Amino acid sequence: MLVEMTNICKDYPQGKQTVRVLKDICLQVEEGEYLTIMGPSGSGKTTLMNLIGCLDVPTSGEYLLAGENLQSANANRMAQVRNRLLGFVFQSFHLLPKLSAVDNVALPLLYAGVAKKERQDMARQALETMGMGDRLAFRPNQLSGGQCQRIAIARAIVGNPKLILADEPTGALDSASGRQIMDIFDELNAGGATIIMITHEQEIAQRAKRLCYIRDGILTDARKAGEQHE
Repeated sequence: MLVEMTNICKDYPQGKQTVRVLKDICLQVEEGEYLTIMGPSGSGKTTLMNLIGCLDVPTSGEYLLAGENLQSANANRMAQVRNRLLGFVFQSFHLLPKLSAVDNVALPLLYAGVAKKERQDMARQALETMGMGDRLAFRPNQLSGGQCQRIAIARAIVGNPKLILADEPTGALDSASGRQIMDIFDELNAGGATIIMITHEQEIAQRAKRLCYIRDGILTDARKAGEQHE
């Protein structure tokens, strides 16, 4: 089991009160799964993604990632886990504007201590996999939104992570570019990648093999995409 969350709760202070954003979340994700988490704005889906991605810690409950209990991990350990096990794809790409495509993709490898030539070679290979081999020297402002998202996906997969986390990856794209990006995720999963994706779009959610719903901080599991939400 790659992801194991048991009775996860997340509270935030709001004035003199405490608001519970996530309520006893239980989630298990096996290696090779392709899962979407669907919910309206304010449902808690981004908070849940931040916990899965080790960007935040739960108020209570237990979280195991690749068998490691991260409940008491410090900030340095969490950063190591993110760099070694996780790849992130965001709606707004999060590319550094002054860096070329290849340097953006190589950045996680720099943090991981990979030698320059090796990380450049790995970045080029990841970009070629995304069909961006002819855009290695281009900066983000010279590229379309769909091309920028391909670079972001290349950056997410360059270190061969255990888990790819995608937060509304088509949200900033037109319909045609969005379908192309979803085709890429399908191909990555077919190649063995484990993917957890957040979306509020039914059409995007149905592309995955498993679908969960979150509303008011409560997660329900439809098990397979296409089943009706009760």
